[in-house]
Amino acid sequence: MENKSSARIAAVGNKVKESVGRVIVGKGDVVELAIVALLCEGHLLIEDVPGIGKTMLAKSIARSLGCSFRRIQCTPDLLPSDITGTYVFNQKTGDFEFRPGPIMAQMVLADEINRATPRTQSALLEAMQEHQVTAEGETKPLPRPFMLVATQNPVELEGTFPLPEAQLDRFLLKIKIGYPTAEDDRLILSRFRQTDPLEELTPVLHAEELMQLQADSRKIHVNPDIEDYIIRLIQATRSHAAIQLGASPRAMLALYHASQALAALRGREYVIPDDVKYLAPYVLTHRIIPRMESHLRGQSAEQALNEVLGSVKVPVEEVSGTER
Repeated sequence: MENKSSARIAAVGNKVKESVGRVIVGKGDVVELAIVALLCEGHLLIEDVPGIGKTMLAKSIARSLGCSFRRIQCTPDLLPSDITGTYVFNQKTGDFEFRPGPIMAQMVLADEINRATPRTQSALLEAMQEHQVTAEGETKPLPRPFMLVATQNPVELEGTFPLPEAQLDRFLLKIKIGYPTAEDDRLILSRFRQTDPLEELTPVLHAEELMQLQADSRKIHVNPDIEDYIIRLIQATRSHAAIQLGASPRAMLALYHASQALAALRGREYVIPDDVKYLAPYVLTHRIIPRMESHLRGQSAEQALNEVLGSVKVPVEEVSGTER
């Protein structure tokens, strides 16, 4: 029987895009990537200058999904317990009770994550990978679905703590929003002149439905030729002369599942090579490290990855995921 998962995912995805598009102007590709991360129950790292709309994007998605939303403003004096929560003594009951931190929400924004100390950054690792936190030796499960959206400013680096590779590897995608065009700026002025469109957003999808769509997206067919293409891409990052640290198995799985989600959003029951090639820079760039000599010559991770994408042969045979 023909699988209709992609049609349902595409229809819901268009509703979310339309809802978020009322607030985030002219960035349909960015919104689509954020929905890909949602469908994979992955985490999103947004690196861009202030005022572009990073916080607004996270809030718009949360409101469109009817999910609980909390914001963590990362600063050097932020403690791990400020994120996870802690036990406090209740004088009325005479007992210690747990007061959850902001991480105990379905969508969490960690604003300027690189301003938090490494100790505090590490408090997010367990939440990102295991969907749980540990406070005072007791493990607390996080609500589902759970997504962390983290932002960092690539320009102002004084007083910041670069994210370690182990934490970068937990982010499914790393994206940039970029400045709007002149026409988009004019539309922004028109929409925000008197009211805030964010306040008018209503849920178009509920958490339970999202979790079903997440399961459905993993049913999207991936032809063995496409699987082989993904493996060869990952292997090529590990053997490229300009790359010191190649992509991990976690990166391979991230590229695989993100390709399934993108194919479903675009209404297909199967992944094509263009899905993989389009997503590779967003999935892999932050997971590879160029060699020092390559860095000194001005070769970035993006340039090295482009060379990898150009060197690995793309499957040319048409693939189809429909059941016969």
